[in-house]
Amino acid sequence: MPHSQQKNQRSATPSIPAVDLQAFLRGDKTQQRRIAKEIDDVCKTIGFLIVENHGVPASIINGAWAEMRAFFDLPLSEKLKCRSDDPACPRGYFPIAAEALAKSLGVDTPPDLKESFGIGPLRAPPRTNDSKDYDFHFGENLWPDKPADLKDALVDYVNSMERLASQVLCVFAAALDLPQDFFQRYHSYPMCALRCINYPATVVPPARGQRGAGEHSDYGSITLLKSDPDVPGLEIKLASGEWVSAPLVDDAFIVNIGDLMARWTNDRWVSTLHRVTNPVSDSGQVTRRQSMAFFHNTNFDATIDCIPTCLAADEQAKYEPVLAGRYLIDRFTSAVNSTDVSE
Repeated sequence: MPHSQQKNQRSATPSIPAVDLQAFLRGDKTQQRRIAKEIDDVCKTIGFLIVENHGVPASIINGAWAEMRAFFDLPLSEKLKCRSDDPACPRGYFPIAAEALAKSLGVDTPPDLKESFGIGPLRAPPRTNDSKDYDFHFGENLWPDKPADLKDALVDYVNSMERLASQVLCVFAAALDLPQDFFQRYHSYPMCALRCINYPATVVPPARGQRGAGEHSDYGSITLLKSDPDVPGLEIKLASGEWVSAPLVDDAFIVNIGDLMARWTNDRWVSTLHRVTNPVSDSGQVTRRQSMAFFHNTNFDATIDCIPTCLAADEQAKYEPVLAGRYLIDRFTSAVNSTDVSE
């Protein structure tokens, strides 16, 4: 498995290997089996990998990145125009201190030192009831008036992420000795979400225990992260308890397993805790950092039960079946900070 070429010759930690996606998609059966075995080993131990040769045009990535940076540069009063009246709504603008991700683990910490903008699915399954759970996942996105090209840029990006996520799931299915299209039937109308995040530069030291994003795991199937290529901050917790810095990568995505996927595999694969630290410059100031996280989740009505290939003959499933839509709502709302941050 080749290692990613890191910006400024920074080398990846050996704990977070890289995979060439096209080598799997275009490879013969022998090559696919080899890569699938490597993926299985990675997902059993750390649950994070770097996906190279992903096929997403640089123009789409750079366009979304630039439009979001322009949005975060707007005055707070302008950004708040696309904030939901419901603090539990996962769409729209989230000001600094609107979340405390460590609370999803029951850890009481200061709110996270970040602001973000989120959108949900661009398409929805036919509505079969008046459930508020459905509205939570498939409600209208809250688009800002400025920048003018932001909506088009993010729509292009989300469509590209859906395609990439589907390809990654083909590899994951092979790694679990499943037909490559196994996960597709569970992701025909995915509860996907894009969260664009700005960790602002600050001159005031963070509060004790305050981070850019507190220690947490992701909730769904898989996450595709486009991280800042120049500024570090993402840290991953190894099974030993050691925190390691994720590498700085240019033309690649960091992919990690979510809690639903771990549950699906009966914990054969791990959903690893991670956090974002506050990178400090030589002058002592917290350095600005940006990222775009795409959460690819199952269908709203998918029942997550133990995958048969993840259960030995003498084993029992660790978890009861769970309805994906309700599970994700409970996890998301547990991280929302109740503090009024509108001013």
